[in-house]
Amino acid sequence: MLTPRHRALAERKPIPGQVRIIGGMLRGSRLAVPDLPGLRPTPSRVRETLFNWLAPVLSGARCLDLYAGSGALGIEALSRGAREACFVESNVRLAEALRANLERLRQPGGRVIDSDALAFLAGVPEPFDVVFLDPPYAADAWPAAARALLPWLSSGARVYVEYPSASPEPSLPINWQPLRSGRAGHVAFALYACGGPSEASAGC
Repeated sequence: MLTPRHRALAERKPIPGQVRIIGGMLRGSRLAVPDLPGLRPTPSRVRETLFNWLAPVLSGARCLDLYAGSGALGIEALSRGAREACFVESNVRLAEALRANLERLRQPGGRVIDSDALAFLAGVPEPFDVVFLDPPYAADAWPAAARALLPWLSSGARVYVEYPSASPEPSLPINWQPLRSGRAGHVAFALYACGGPSEASAGC
């Protein structure tokens, strides 16, 4: 449930070219973001809901922001106690802006990988506890990215998926257990658990 302060922050209109961090030690910080076609940072209200869901598992977690864009999800995770966030971004301007924001905010736990998401996932896997899967809508990349993610997930990992509310739910691996879901305007979003039954039920 949003506190009055958080509700005011979530409902405040964003300044063009900036994204506001809404929780944790970096709360109120603004990220400078290039104005690029198709870039659509996750809305503040959706981020607040998502990180309420993730609160039981986020402290000390290793996070992967796969189609990083503005980096708002991964930086919000660092702000709220994640140990590490890996940002994968193929656009040079966005990757440079991400590095600048991480340096300015003094976040050594963030690292930026200049790469296409699927090319990154074709590399040697390393385990992540929380993954943000929010590809460009036009790319229809959810099924391929989800399959490629499987070796990269720690036991009991959480995967956040965001997609257009007007579209059907993306085709995802059968062993991804839905925990929570929601809609906000043109955005649909859901959180999944991967792992054994006891792990998947934690934090529901």
